[in-house]
Amino acid sequence: MTRIGLAATAGYLPERWMTAAEIGEASGIPEKTLVEKFGLRGKHIAAAGEHVSDMAVEAGTRLIAECGVDPGEIDAVVYYGSTWKDYPVWHAAPWIAHRLGCRNAFALELDYVSCGTPVAIRVCRDLLLAEDDIHKVLAVAACRESYIVDLTNDRSRFAFNFGDGAVAGLLVKDHPTNELLGCHMITDGSFAMDVVMPAGGSVEPPSHASVDASRHFVDVPNPRAMKERLDLVSLPNFLGVAEGALKKSGATVADISCLCLIHMKRSMHEGIVQALGVDPARAPYLDDTGHMSGADPLFSVDRAARAGMLSDGDMVLMLGAGAGYTWAASVLRWGSGE
Repeated sequence: MTRIGLAATAGYLPERWMTAAEIGEASGIPEKTLVEKFGLRGKHIAAAGEHVSDMAVEAGTRLIAECGVDPGEIDAVVYYGSTWKDYPVWHAAPWIAHRLGCRNAFALELDYVSCGTPVAIRVCRDLLLAEDDIHKVLAVAACRESYIVDLTNDRSRFAFNFGDGAVAGLLVKDHPTNELLGCHMITDGSFAMDVVMPAGGSVEPPSHASVDASRHFVDVPNPRAMKERLDLVSLPNFLGVAEGALKKSGATVADISCLCLIHMKRSMHEGIVQALGVDPARAPYLDDTGHMSGADPLFSVDRAARAGMLSDGDMVLMLGAGAGYTWAASVLRWGSGE
């Protein structure tokens, strides 16, 4: 039986770190509130000329150097990071593949947001299982969304944790360790219009007026209504995708050894950890990076592995959710699993 393994991972964080105190000064939210409730000690900020393609290339370059893979042997490069990229109406994956020297790879772009990691894992795993001539897939994600958050707009305070960074993962057919198992997703399209960048698309093309009115930042038209509706379904849907992915993996919630989540407010993070019965020490919390769109769960896996947190046979659950709204989960059995 064909198995797909996560052969290597690598992450990248920009040099600049914006502290909670700085975020508090810009937003008017007390530093203590940002640390204790938002779960944000600080976040990394990309340099002025540093874009998602640059950060994805940096993460990919580190992965290639560390695991010694020949870029020419990579069959596909899949970009699944932030949809706010170097240019509008543009694919980052071909440019990333070219710069990494993946000369024989085709490029694939997944237009997802914060649920990106579990979705990308599912797509890349299934691609490797379905195609006989595909053996190595490089998945990369990056986020520069700190630049599209207006810290003076209280409606968008849920996005004040948006930070910048990147991650890369190499998926390999018949790799002997770190097997990728089941995946599951739930979508509720009734939330589709709750989080938007109002201007820049075909509904409201860019103009002097749209720029002057700061309509090129993430916004929430009705925060209270979104919160009331989302609070009813968010935890059940997180648990639903977790249980669905574990069932497809021949496992249960009791088998989770490590939980790798997107960054979210501290109370929601702790609620999910508690509901799944995971030891909080086995659920890394990205309070020093904030939320990096779709990159978070795989970045968390990379960080956990480098910290020596993962042992042979550990069942790792990657869990995310993104505006739209889609909840997604993927399961990874660390090591040989024997």
